[in-house]
Amino acid sequence: MTAPPARAPLLLGVRHHGPGSARAVRAALAAARPSAVLVEGPAEADALAGLAADPDMRPPVALLAHAADDPGRAAFWPFAAFSPEWTALRWALDAGVPVRFADLPAAHTLAADPTWGDGDEDPDDDAADAAAPDPLAELARAAGHEDPERWWEDAVELREGGGADPLAPFEAVAEAMTVLRERHGSAVRPRDLVREAHMRLRLRAARKEFGDRVAVVCGAWHVPALALRTTVAADRALLKGLPKVRTELTWVPWTHRRLARRSGYGAGITAPGWYGHLFAAPDRPVERWMTRAAGLLREADHPVSTAHVIEAVRLAEGLAALRGRPRPGLDETTDAVRAVLCEGSDVPLGLVRDRLVIGDDLGEVPAGAPAVPLQRDLTRLQRSLRLKPEADGRDLDLDLRGGTDAARSRLLHRLRLLGVDWGEPAPGRAGTGTFREGWRLSWQPELHVRVAEAGVWGTTVESAATARAAFLARTAGTLREVTDLAERCLLAGLGDALPAVLGALADRAALDTDAARLADALPALARALRYGDVRGTDTAALAGVALGVAERICVGLPAACAGLAPAAAEAMRDRLDAVHAAIALLPDPKPDPGPEPDPGPEPDPKPGSGADPGPGPAPETLSGADAAPAPGLLSDRWAGTLRRLAGGERVAGVVRGRAARTLFDGGLAGTRETGRTMGLALSPAVPPAEAAAWIDGFAGGAGGGLPLVHDERLFALLDAWLGAVPDEVFPAVLPLLRRTFGGYDPGVRRALGELAARGPGAAVPAASAPGFAAGPDAARADAVLPLLRLVLGPEVPA
Repeated sequence: MTAPPARAPLLLGVRHHGPGSARAVRAALAAARPSAVLVEGPAEADALAGLAADPDMRPPVALLAHAADDPGRAAFWPFAAFSPEWTALRWALDAGVPVRFADLPAAHTLAADPTWGDGDEDPDDDAADAAAPDPLAELARAAGHEDPERWWEDAVELREGGGADPLAPFEAVAEAMTVLRERHGSAVRPRDLVREAHMRLRLRAARKEFGDRVAVVCGAWHVPALALRTTVAADRALLKGLPKVRTELTWVPWTHRRLARRSGYGAGITAPGWYGHLFAAPDRPVERWMTRAAGLLREADHPVSTAHVIEAVRLAEGLAALRGRPRPGLDETTDAVRAVLCEGSDVPLGLVRDRLVIGDDLGEVPAGAPAVPLQRDLTRLQRSLRLKPEADGRDLDLDLRGGTDAARSRLLHRLRLLGVDWGEPAPGRAGTGTFREGWRLSWQPELHVRVAEAGVWGTTVESAATARAAFLARTAGTLREVTDLAERCLLAGLGDALPAVLGALADRAALDTDAARLADALPALARALRYGDVRGTDTAALAGVALGVAERICVGLPAACAGLAPAAAEAMRDRLDAVHAAIALLPDPKPDPGPEPDPGPEPDPKPGSGADPGPGPAPETLSGADAAPAPGLLSDRWAGTLRRLAGGERVAGVVRGRAARTLFDGGLAGTRETGRTMGLALSPAVPPAEAAAWIDGFAGGAGGGLPLVHDERLFALLDAWLGAVPDEVFPAVLPLLRRTFGGYDPGVRRALGELAARGPGAAVPAASAPGFAAGPDAARADAVLPLLRLVLGPEVPA
């Protein structure tokens, strides 16, 4: 059979991202053998068309255009393997036929209006505004169908193909669109008129260069406009005066998920994964789909057998016959998967919809594609560090002691500084000062725009992150922002950015007089100093700033805690906890030992001498007796601040209670002093509400009930106060007390209940549990000292 003669020109109206349209385009081009092919897309992309034939190019991909002077002003033209435009592009390249892009240049698209950005937002893609018609809905109603998507799937996507004339379907579509445009001519958008004028000019130029046997693949809505007989002058008049910007174009990877309509893409489709399967399946698409669904569910530990697959296929075919459909579509296959493979549950069905119906396929672009220098450096780092961009999120655990993992961590932190959030720190995977770090990686196509935007800061990831960090330091509005930035710079290994950041930090710390803001800033500084232990970063310049901030907190915090409302007092309690933890991480300067000319290395402290710089309390403190605070200028200053807070008359009760508890836990106040403080706080002269707030501060939080369990004097004080609360006041303080004690572990609550059941002053049983003596055995305790000296070193006291 000879091929039918080609129409001149050959106008192939399609629906973007439709596998049926893609198959029809391929058949029509193979039959007509045009002399050139025009594809809907930005005209500047002609130079990039040849890359579509590169073996390393794997759709889905997209043309990315961005303004050279403003990379954030960008537009994408996506293509999937089942897109008719991609099929036409590949056919032309494989056949050696010239191929051009015919749509309005991106230079005009980006300059005119940001909403012009998506080159596929046509009415035939269900992206029309309220005034424009929906061609699919109009055609479906004419055919007696209420659902345009289902009608299109039956009429086009599920067609077996073939026929005497492969061009006949396109002629029918053109005729239908002509009628629709005649009926709704007043609703055609001005933007479409401008685009179509440019397409006609490109078509004229192609016919002049290659003859009349030119094929145009475009949205079906545009076909009647391209068939109009207009003059060159008229078309150029529509384009005259359009704004224009200098643009840069390249290919970037895309994802099926970003092709989905629910992602916000104007030309989106309901089920890109399903459409990709229909286009790629050589035969028996329903059977192959059910097999893929069964494999996915098995990977998720759902029991699915071969018999399930057979029954699901039979059910899908039966539903299609009952509903009068030519073949099972997405609705039938989904119903069959739910009923048979998922046993009626929508929970595993959600996995099938997310991973198969939508899909996370990520395309690939050859290394030869144009890219900004920053993108090329990022690609080089991704390859050298073996970090492949993937759309499907995956977890990454890093050991910062290793060279490769440490470099990966620095890269991810630098990208976050540049606004390229390829990785998000995984909560609960890393702790302060640890050598492990967790990330959640997910590469999305729009990150290519972020990389292009970040290109204004430098040509490499390191130089760009350094420049942006210096800019953020200059423009930061608060002290906390600068301290967070310093922490991020140390995480990213940006030593060259630290002078600017530390300069801004010192300036703001010197001018800021708000102790609360200083308290908010100190934890980040302490963490930043701590990172030098594992990452090998020099943090000496940061220590002076951190110590200065800590000293100013010690001076200003008591006044900042006076006269606070309940909500502000609770926030200040949390700050107190954060500052206490931060000060424990800071290097503590020691008192001046005297006029020693050469201090030299400090000798190992003698046991019990009081000069041990370790973080723990002195041995006598552990016995529960009152003891002096641990030595060191900062620790002494902080201990004094805590004592002022614990005894301050105008300090909120919850803050006074937390300060007393902090002194007790740190061995800075023994049981006698703590009992005296507690007795004063719970005396009859103190209003019950304020006393309850003190209890919340002292006994609230993790481990808050342990002092009450192990010290019956403290428990007796609390028990006596609680018994003396007047009946009319008790309902007011009960919610706070319940919140305080309700947060304890079950074992702590049980122990407190046993104490309450025995009553105050009752003797402790000689052996409360098997294996526990009535008192400590010093001889048995000393037997562990040789092992401790072996493990911890000779500084363990004998």
